[in-house]
Amino acid sequence: MKTTQAIPSTERALLVGVAWKRSPRVPGRPVGTPERESLVELVELARSAGAEIAGTVFQVRDKADPASLVGRGKLDEILAEANAKDAPLIIFDSDLSPVQQRNIQEHTERRVIDRTQLILDIFARHARSREGQLQVELAQLNYMLPRLTGKGAAMSRLGGKSGGGGSGGTGGGAGRIGVRGPGEKKLETDRRRIRDRVAKIEKNIEGVRKQRALRREARNSVPLGTIALVGYTNAGKSTLFNALSRAEVLVSSRMFATLDPTIRALRLPSGRRVLLSDTVGFIRALPKGLLNAFRATLEEVQEAALIVHVSDVSSAHNQELDEAVKKILAELGVAGQPTLHVWNKMDLLPPDERIELEKSAAHPPEGSEPPVMVSAVTEEGLDEFLQRIDNALPGDPVERLSLRLPLTEGRTLAMVHALGHVYHSELADSHMLLDAEIPVSVARRLKLQHFSVNGTF
Repeated sequence: MKTTQAIPSTERALLVGVAWKRSPRVPGRPVGTPERESLVELVELARSAGAEIAGTVFQVRDKADPASLVGRGKLDEILAEANAKDAPLIIFDSDLSPVQQRNIQEHTERRVIDRTQLILDIFARHARSREGQLQVELAQLNYMLPRLTGKGAAMSRLGGKSGGGGSGGTGGGAGRIGVRGPGEKKLETDRRRIRDRVAKIEKNIEGVRKQRALRREARNSVPLGTIALVGYTNAGKSTLFNALSRAEVLVSSRMFATLDPTIRALRLPSGRRVLLSDTVGFIRALPKGLLNAFRATLEEVQEAALIVHVSDVSSAHNQELDEAVKKILAELGVAGQPTLHVWNKMDLLPPDERIELEKSAAHPPEGSEPPVMVSAVTEEGLDEFLQRIDNALPGDPVERLSLRLPLTEGRTLAMVHALGHVYHSELADSHMLLDAEIPVSVARRLKLQHFSVNGTF
């Protein structure tokens, strides 16, 4: 079976971007501006995949050429550029149809991949957990299935009366010795094997989804709100996650450096404990198959009590990137959930831009909450950020309790210490006397009314 090839770390790549004259654009901006910005992003994606950038080619067209996307003349120019820059790999910023990809490869005699295949390669490199690897493989196989191709004897496995030569008919004379059989071509065999593998992976991912649901149900047995960090890739989510939870999640300037979600407990200023989840970064034109494959991971976003949208305000295109994130959140069906917007990387802004942003944050659009301005690196604004999370989460009043718990209630004692704030504790015979503040929902879940003294519950 054919497999998607990874990009060797020393492979030189020529990048190709295409813009359309009739595509929607912002008034006052030249034609092709969004596509040029996307090509710059493709450079970072290619570097994240380990490629060396040999150069870029850009074209503005009226419409796509159905055979090669860019037309015969531009293909000649791309071939000359690839020869001059010694680039054995050509990466298109647009999605190529199987026919277009095959025609470009035949004309340039170079390996050709598109934006989707590049992102799949990066995900395959960075997936660490079994779940992540399954999801990436599923997306790769679904991408590869319509692109299987071949010709000549290498793809022929005809047997029986389907073989060449002879008089045909029903006799056994037709076909060559050793290849008589069901008459299935190798291409058909490969497709069938891929479909079988896809079905097996989907079954395994469904098992992963059920395991996640069980773990989520176990977490819900102790009522802790979940906060999901979302944002464009390389917005600084993992750095912010580490600063808040003191975890050691991988931090890298490369795109999609972290794929596997991480969850840590976090204590808010009110004393409440919540769960903080770091999720995979989003990107413009995220492949649909990849979004579907990672739905098991993104369920953490769907189940979150609060979504924290992290933006990189140091980026010149942060508003466009925010719109891309909002579009994906809408596709996940969570656009209406409570959301807190965080402007990260304030430390990278020049003083004049910072002053303008602070003025803008102080006067948000009517009906929206002001964003929180933080720097995950310098930890500036984190205290205000935690307080805003505390205010945004659904209310859970805290009760001051005096408790007399038997030492045999070890789990309940541990939960009171973990989820509440214990002011005083002392041992009396076979009981533990506690003076503590505990969220009412936790107290009811743990049935602390049976252990209260002095009528404190």
